[in-house]
Amino acid sequence: MSEITVFTAKIIHTMNPSLPTATAVAVRGGMIIEVGTPETMGPWLDAHPHHIDDRFQDKVLLPGFIDPHLHPSLAAVLLPMHFITAMEWKLPDRVVPPVRGHNAYFDRLQEIESSLSDPGEPLMTWGYHQIWHGRMNRAALNAISTERPIVVWQRSYHEIYANDAAIAWMGLDEDTMDRHPQIDAAEGRFFESGKAVASTAMRDYLLAPKRFINGLKLTKQAVHAGGHTTIADLTGGSFDNEEEWQALCDTLDTDDTPFRVQMIPAGHRRANGIGDEENALKWVQSRAERNTPRLFYRDHVKLFTDGGFFAELMQVQEPGFIDGHCGEWMIAPEFFETLARTYWNAGYKIHVHCTGDLGVELALDVLEKLQWERPRFGHRFTIEHFGLSTPEQVRRVADLGALVSCNIYYVHELGEAYWKHSIGHERASQMSRLGTLARHNVTTALHSDFTMAPALPLYSAWVAVNRLGENGEVFAPEERLSLEQALRAITIDAAYVLGMEHEIGSIRAGKKADFTVLDADPYETPVENLKDVGIWGTVFEGKPHKIEPQA
Repeated sequence: MSEITVFTAKIIHTMNPSLPTATAVAVRGGMIIEVGTPETMGPWLDAHPHHIDDRFQDKVLLPGFIDPHLHPSLAAVLLPMHFITAMEWKLPDRVVPPVRGHNAYFDRLQEIESSLSDPGEPLMTWGYHQIWHGRMNRAALNAISTERPIVVWQRSYHEIYANDAAIAWMGLDEDTMDRHPQIDAAEGRFFESGKAVASTAMRDYLLAPKRFINGLKLTKQAVHAGGHTTIADLTGGSFDNEEEWQALCDTLDTDDTPFRVQMIPAGHRRANGIGDEENALKWVQSRAERNTPRLFYRDHVKLFTDGGFFAELMQVQEPGFIDGHCGEWMIAPEFFETLARTYWNAGYKIHVHCTGDLGVELALDVLEKLQWERPRFGHRFTIEHFGLSTPEQVRRVADLGALVSCNIYYVHELGEAYWKHSIGHERASQMSRLGTLARHNVTTALHSDFTMAPALPLYSAWVAVNRLGENGEVFAPEERLSLEQALRAITIDAAYVLGMEHEIGSIRAGKKADFTVLDADPYETPVENLKDVGIWGTVFEGKPHKIEPQA
């Protein structure tokens, strides 16, 4: 039997209401033995070999942070790209300054193109958004270069633009693009399922081993820098091939990876439409055969309703968008219902990507049908993202026993932009309505959907308790969370959303010894400064991992 290690700290916030604070935690074999003080755990220490580790005596311990919706493979594809973004981004290998304005965007794109020595090297960039950067199309990219493939990934992952050279490089013909309902060939625009056509055509480049593994290493650094000890991949392997899985294992299933990844697969894969859902179910059920200690599948699955929030492709109830455009469905509503019924009846915990209030309405309508047909308790049907909603929908969420995993960062980056350019002040200010969820006692987690938001749980908590837009305006103060609620949303409540609350999320005897080590106490920090609390590192299953300085 291994020796007990007692970590002492200035204070330990346990997220266990029965013992909310402590100053010591005893660990053996990666498990917590007891929480309290060195004196209260005396019987354990008298009976077993032990040592005191006081390296955290001036630090603050919280349960290891959890992001229940993050995409390692998608981040690995995007992080090696050139970032041109409206907001500053601090990445593991660089800091990206903000670029705003149409001319400034294209000047920067031209600057990058001119810096590339190989004329055949594709130029891939991420971060474009029409509100900040103006109109994008095929002709504008042809003006940058007619020879070099240029691919502009919109600020969401749901939309790209390409020039003539990129379309030829992908091997796509004009007739095929013209026939696809989510490709605008004249504009060089590929969105939702059309984006999937383009990304599949670029797969060999995007998943080239050297490029992809470098991207995974950057993602690994970003996840650790946020203080995470558990994340969930909400597409459970985005590209569904053995090369991707091997790269994930080689990079993340290693002794120096201080976090675990719950893989939640996309449930529409291997199903071409209604009548093919049993094939999808069998494929999802087979995923657990590949489980490893740090990469594992359980009884969770992800489905989709409407389109990307950053791409303004969410489905919105009346009065719709200011400019009159319409959102998109990622899965046809009738197919979504059929898939949801299949997984519901098989006992799966269903997570549904919903960004607009019409997407939420569809998800709740289907959940209500399923509860009528085959009632389930503790089903943990989870609304993911929860960008736009109505107060009445929150009440339905509560009535139906659903959960929410929310991207609160929408408020900070998009609150003002969507107020003035997309949906008006009332709805934009109330996006991600966490306060109403709390008042209805709906268990709610915060997530990043990285790279849709920084992989920084304290940053998400900061937005949740302040609801500050990019220019400092407070949006819908009634929708703020308390500090305690926000910290629960990145620890024990996030664990509950993942069905792992018996293993992680709080600091108590019998759970995994996962801690986030902070330089200051968030409970003694003004909430407006919460995002600036320093993170020393983490303890993952009893082993400390210090965060190394980043670029």
